[in-house]
Parts: sequence; C-alpha cells; structure tokens
Amino acid sequence: MSDGYTRDWSPQTEDVLRRAGWRPGRSVPTVTWESVLHERGAFAAHDEARRFLSEFGGLVTYGWPADSITTSSAIRFDPVRAQWQDERFARAGREAGAPLYPVGTADEGASFLGITEDGALHLMRGDRVELLAPTTDRALARLVEVQGARSALWTPGVPTAEDPFWRRLHTVETGPDAGSRWPEETDRVLRAGGWFPGRSVPTQTWESILLQTGEFEIHDAARSFLSEFGAVSVSYREPWDSMPWMEFSLDPLLALWDAEIIDDLAEQAGVDLYPIGMRDRGNQHLAMAEDGSVYAGMDSVWLLAPTPDEALQKLTSRIQPTASY
Repeated sequence: MSDGYTRDWSPQTEDVLRRAGWRPGRSVPTVTWESVLHERGAFAAHDEARRFLSEFGGLVTYGWPADSITTSSAIRFDPVRAQWQDERFARAGREAGAPLYPVGTADEGASFLGITEDGALHLMRGDRVELLAPTTDRALARLVEVQGARSALWTPGVPTAEDPFWRRLHTVETGPDAGSRWPEETDRVLRAGGWFPGRSVPTQTWESILLQTGEFEIHDAARSFLSEFGAVSVSYREPWDSMPWMEFSLDPLLALWDAEIIDDLAEQAGVDLYPIGMRDRGNQHLAMAEDGSVYAGMDSVWLLAPTPDEALQKLTSRIQPTASY
C-alpha cells in the first residue's frame, strides 16, 4: 500500500487518505491558497505549511465507509476556510506557544486545523487549542481514528459560528463600478464576499488539483474569471428566510469528484464546461464555457447568463426581498 514510503500512520489512515485522492509523491502548488489568505488576513505561510498543503491540500476525508458520523466530521484540507480569521489564529498560536498557519477544518467547519513551523498539527475549536500530535503523520492518524467515532475532539452536528461575510456586509462600501458594470447591490455583495477591483489571484492550485483528480482542462475564460472572482462567496446562514441571496461559492474544487456530472452537463449544453463553483448548498454546479457563458445544473443544465458579469448579477439577485441582513 505504501509504494515504498514509510509513514508513521495506520493502514486505516492510508486507506482513508487514498480514497480522498492522496498518493505517495502527491504535490500541488499552494500559491492560490497563499494569495487568497494574504488578501484576507495577516497570514504568512511557512515551509512546513507549504509542504503539508502540497501533499494533502484540497483533500476531503469522509472515512470509510461513509456514515452520519464520518460525513459530519469530515476533515477538509482547505486553508481558505480560515479567511478573515487571522486574529483568532494569532490568539491560538499564543496559546499553543508557536504561530499556527491554517491547513483545513473539521467538524463541519466548527473546528480549524493549524500547523506550526515544526510540523505539529493543532485543532482549534472556540477558545480551545489542542495539540493533535507532534508529527504530521501521527496527527493524521489520530484525526482519522476519531473521525469514525463519537470523540471528545468534536461533536458532529455542532453549528459553525457566523461567517465573516455577514459582518463584512455592513462595513464594505460600494465603488465606481456600481451602476455601470453591475448594480450597487451586486457590488456590495461581491466586495463582502472577497472581491475588489483589480483583483488577480494565481489559479495554479485549482488547475493542478482538478487536472489530477478530474482531468479538467481549464480554458482562458475560466482562468480569467477565477483569477478575479475565485474564492468569492456568499455563505449560508440560519434561518433560511434571513438570507436575501442564495448561498454560492466560486470555488472550482467543489467539483473535485464530480467530473462525470460536469461532463454530462456539458454534453446537455453542447459546449465544453469548466467548473467554477456551486450554489444552493451544493445542489447546483456552476460551470463556464469557453465563450464566458455560465451554466448551472446538477441532473439537468440551463444557461444562467451569457456573460460572467451577468452571471454575477444573477447570483447576487435577491431571493428574499424583505430579508434582513
């Protein structure tokens, strides 16, 4: 199973990681994650964080077999989920005695995972910080072990704290693009979600992971769109009728294992499609054709809008006209 690699973890851990897409020698660029986190907090990646994310970044472990426990406690090695949480990480680092860089989440996002410069993984939940293990391999083994049981590390089903999007929405100011490029409300929502004029992030991380796992070949329109709007999102919150807009996330990695679905949608649409995100709590894929038109769907497909800017207007259109935010 180890292909000549000697790892300090159990056969169960290796099985779970392989099912998530890990292979010995796996290496993906981390530049996209670093760029987005640099935009959204005082995060400074160190070499051990880069090494860890290069090997495990983008993976989601559900355990095997998947069930209500392992699914709700899924471990997501996606550092961007810690966006705008730099002060919380700074406090956690002081408690841990060493700076922590985000590498993912557990417990449906209620817990963050952070790594120190010496490779020690920590679990952060609320004001609590716990050392999982002094080495990466042993920490991964522990995470996989407790993921499959009702553990004191976390409790499946615990709700996450309110996403920073909803706090930012009250403080962002619209810019000169509002009213010309798109409506003022679209401008405000996009800015709260992480966009700003002139934004340009490298897309190599997304491209590499999707090419490895789904054999997605990116085209120029998708690359340009994701450079400007990748990782922009409107988060879900309870109660549903307090949301003026449908939840969406412009994260292409949400299609990580859905290549067959994207191919089916492309065949129905009669165009090649590249995933750019999802909306409606994962019930609709968003994908872009080479001419910039955006399609949505899951079992069936429809044209959301003929241009990227029109698609963004559709995504930020109110579904609850009287909802308070």
